[in-house]
Amino acid sequence: MADYDYDVLVIGSGPGGYVAAIRAAQLGLKTACAEGRETLGGTCLNVGCIPSKAMLHASEYFEAAAGGAMAAMGIKVKPELDLPVMHGQRKDAVKGLTGGIEFLFKKNKIDWLKGYAQFTSKDTVEVAGKAYRAKNIIIATGSSVTPLPGVDVDNDKQVIVDSTGALELAKVPGHMVVIGGGVIGLELGSVWRRLGAKVTVVEFLDQILPGMDGDVRKEANKILKKQGMEFKLKTKVTKADVKGKKAVLTLEPAAGGDAETLEADVVLVSIGRRPNTDGLGLDKAGLAVNQRGQIETDHDFSTLVPGIWAIGDVIPGPMLAHKAEDEGIACAENIAGLTGIVNHDVIPSVVYTWPEIAGVGLTEEQAKEKGEVKVGKFPMMANSRAKTNHEPDGFVKVIADAKSDRVLGVWCIASVAGTMIAQAAQAMEFGATSEDIAYTCHAHPTHSEAIKEAAMAVTGKPIHI
Repeated sequence: MADYDYDVLVIGSGPGGYVAAIRAAQLGLKTACAEGRETLGGTCLNVGCIPSKAMLHASEYFEAAAGGAMAAMGIKVKPELDLPVMHGQRKDAVKGLTGGIEFLFKKNKIDWLKGYAQFTSKDTVEVAGKAYRAKNIIIATGSSVTPLPGVDVDNDKQVIVDSTGALELAKVPGHMVVIGGGVIGLELGSVWRRLGAKVTVVEFLDQILPGMDGDVRKEANKILKKQGMEFKLKTKVTKADVKGKKAVLTLEPAAGGDAETLEADVVLVSIGRRPNTDGLGLDKAGLAVNQRGQIETDHDFSTLVPGIWAIGDVIPGPMLAHKAEDEGIACAENIAGLTGIVNHDVIPSVVYTWPEIAGVGLTEEQAKEKGEVKVGKFPMMANSRAKTNHEPDGFVKVIADAKSDRVLGVWCIASVAGTMIAQAAQAMEFGATSEDIAYTCHAHPTHSEAIKEAAMAVTGKPIHI
């Protein structure tokens, strides 16, 4: 250690970075984490996963009270929106959780190097004008919003915003246009629709939620449309002009054709995210990025340069906080001489709309490309708990190999799909068959019984349909 300041220096304190730092410290390694934000937690805790869920949860309550769901159960109220208070509870959630990470750093004796790190050599980075040498450096710098040519984001003006700006709107827009029908756009669009905005989603592809199972994509479109969301599919935005306090978008068919214009009070640009690799000085460390700006790693998260590792959104794979967390733990364990593994075939994904949308493993389309499959589906309207709770929308779908019966993928739309999918992921991690799930006793009445029934449906033996 005489030649090094640290055993492990993590660049970035998002879900991957802070978890990697904590695990490294737990394993007895002298650890530091470089972070330039005023608070720890990265995009997820500060302006992503956590604050968006706070707004989603609050807006669900508002809509339930205002839209009749409570009235159907004999509860009659007339809610009044206090948007500043709603924003306040969001900020409180963020403050509590980011402060919690700072506490964990102190508890585990992790040094927070306050500033943005830049490589000066393969084992040295500079943070706030000071050089630090580490035996191992983990790059965990996350991702940022992908810009859209012709549409300039200015969060301060609150007319054309990205996901960060959409969380800070001072008033409910009359008309919000969401560019991009992916997870983030649908979630934040749902928040403002529930609070009173007209929401139009413009998507370049022929369906929303690219990458998800085909049945899920179609059903989600139908449900969200029924809730009042409007969709312009197979459409691209080529230009956005801000005129006063409104934006005028130029839209064109994806396949070519006549352009049209669309006026909005707020435009949310949500077409994806890109790795944060600019400004790291990777060339000075002997590293380069691939065509997508990502850092390539081996299965143990090591890069081509010994002693430099990378995890999370800066490497290939889905840009998900829980993926980064698991990689952070595995990477730290590998550095410590243990065996850290992440099964990238079993990483669940969740869309926190209402109902929630979740999946793990292969889609039916992907599974069929690999061989013959069996599929079981069960509608939530036949699930006793969902029916009792007035939550009839959605279904569970189990995809299994036709010969071995091994579960290849599970997809569901349900009010608590994000929680339900954990069972499927754990079953798949242990190589479960559909029969294994079907013959596992599930508590009654629960939403999770729909997973059991869908598994039973794989062999054509569901009970309640």
